[in-house]
Amino acid sequence: MEYFAPVMFIGLVAILLIGFPVVFSLSALGLFCAGVAIYFKWFPESFLLNLPLNIFGILSNELLLAIPFFTLMGAILERCGLAESLLESLTQLFRNTRGGLAYAVIVVGFILGAITGTVAGQIIAMAMISLPIMIHHNYNLRFATGVLAASGTITQLIPPSLVLVILADQLQIPVNAMYQGAWGPSIIQMLLFLAFTFFWSLYKPQDLPIIPRTENSLQGYLLIKKCLKDIVPTSILILTVLGSMGGLPGMSFAIATPTEAGALGALGAMVLALCYKKLTIQYFKDATITSMRLTAMVVFILIGSRVFSLVFQGVDGNEWVEKLISEIPYGQLGFLIAANLLVFGLSFFLDFFEIAFIVLPLLVPIAVKLDINLVWFGVMICVTMQTSFMHPPFGFALFYLRGVTDTLFKQKIISKNISSKDMYLGAIPWLCLQLLLVVLVIVIPEIVTIFLDTEKIIDVTTIDLNTDQGGYGLPSSDPYR
Repeated sequence: MEYFAPVMFIGLVAILLIGFPVVFSLSALGLFCAGVAIYFKWFPESFLLNLPLNIFGILSNELLLAIPFFTLMGAILERCGLAESLLESLTQLFRNTRGGLAYAVIVVGFILGAITGTVAGQIIAMAMISLPIMIHHNYNLRFATGVLAASGTITQLIPPSLVLVILADQLQIPVNAMYQGAWGPSIIQMLLFLAFTFFWSLYKPQDLPIIPRTENSLQGYLLIKKCLKDIVPTSILILTVLGSMGGLPGMSFAIATPTEAGALGALGAMVLALCYKKLTIQYFKDATITSMRLTAMVVFILIGSRVFSLVFQGVDGNEWVEKLISEIPYGQLGFLIAANLLVFGLSFFLDFFEIAFIVLPLLVPIAVKLDINLVWFGVMICVTMQTSFMHPPFGFALFYLRGVTDTLFKQKIISKNISSKDMYLGAIPWLCLQLLLVVLVIVIPEIVTIFLDTEKIIDVTTIDLNTDQGGYGLPSSDPYR
């Protein structure tokens, strides 16, 4: 049996690479391995009676109820035309700045990341609008595709990201703590992207030309008014949702659960869509179907991963992983480096949900044993998984961008198609910036913990249990006795 756990893990990677739907692959592999384990009497048939209880535990998990609400909020706002309005406003705001359109794309990516929460929709919306303008004004193609792909991946880390909800569930920690911990890396990531754009404009100014003003360009008060009109309503909605569940930096209280906050966000998104005059029956139907599909996918992947993990635990797979990781030198630092390298490597082949539901449960017990802050660990893994969208040639962000460029070329909106080689080479610098952020989070934990609510640590050895003063250790005159 001691060799069966690594065989299961290798078989898991192999079966996922085949490309068959993940939920059926996980379930089939788990049940097949269970049959083998029962045949060799590694555990009895009655061990599988835990499986229905595990699945019922998934379906009764109240935290997972937040997923459809946050997804619905993002799906509604994604169709409100926010990307178009924000990009248009900020492009005009940065028009006289070299690389101004790139700055606008990064800032809009940060704002939309807090609103929509979907990489695909964000990249498609911004690329359809910005890429033709960048090409028309002779932006460097590799830089243009790189900044568009990178700005779309920001959404994975910015609260109220669905990724953070999933990680909080797997780590068994409050969602608001994950949100508070993610603010520091999110802001630093945006600043890294802006700084990289600035230095590129200094050393290669011809790659990021200034876009001249036109007769239709807004200026002064009208421009500021339009920017505020596009940014303020959505910002209020996001701050309200995060504030209600205590997810803003420095907050130590909450008045709503994540599910209630998600429901508030979905309702607020409908109100905003109504204000933008986009709330039609078909519009709402499309957003609802999108939410239903994503929620169903998450739940079924979670069920499949639970089938596999139960059998994996039955053959002492957790002990094998713990023994394997414990042999890594340098204690906490060695484990963190190994965990991030493992997630980074698997990100070439697996998407976020597969890593979160399959790999993370194997790593969490070891992190607890090494006394690692789970919020710090979760945010760090989130930052590492974010790089999966920028991996050439498997990054999903690059796939989405590839589809957009092909569509624009077929519709003759752009004069020439962009080669995959240019996209891959353009993504590498931004991927390096994301890896730099991973290193910063490992080396400087305060990037994550600075905004967390500090817990009071009570030394139990100093507690006075003297009962001479009255019942239960309280003075006899104490009104709460």
